[in-house]
Amino acid sequence: MTDRDDSSADTEPDYRFTLANERTFLAWIRTALGLVAGGVAVHQLVPGLASAGPRTGLATLCIALAAVLAIASYPRWRAVQLAMRRGSALPRSLMLIVLACGVSVLTIFAAVLVLVG
Repeated sequence: MTDRDDSSADTEPDYRFTLANERTFLAWIRTALGLVAGGVAVHQLVPGLASAGPRTGLATLCIALAAVLAIASYPRWRAVQLAMRRGSALPRSLMLIVLACGVSVLTIFAAVLVLVG
């Protein structure tokens, strides 16, 4: 006999869902690494894009968005994993809108730098 009520017992989710959750976590990490690489590239490899100040601003935004994604990815993975174990609804993610808006801002900033020079 256990101390826990059977209705609150966690169950092991289907391994395919666990692996899919892990792949999603790794995709967030890859996206963060891509943003870091993009930030470094903008700062170091394209001096003709704009003066140092705007390039540094764009690079900083890339790296800041990367940090937000990397920091938020593990708690997101954990929350989804716990929800699957409990058989509850998956939590909503604010990170989707953060990433979409962040990439939109970066794209507009980069476009302005390309057009203005």
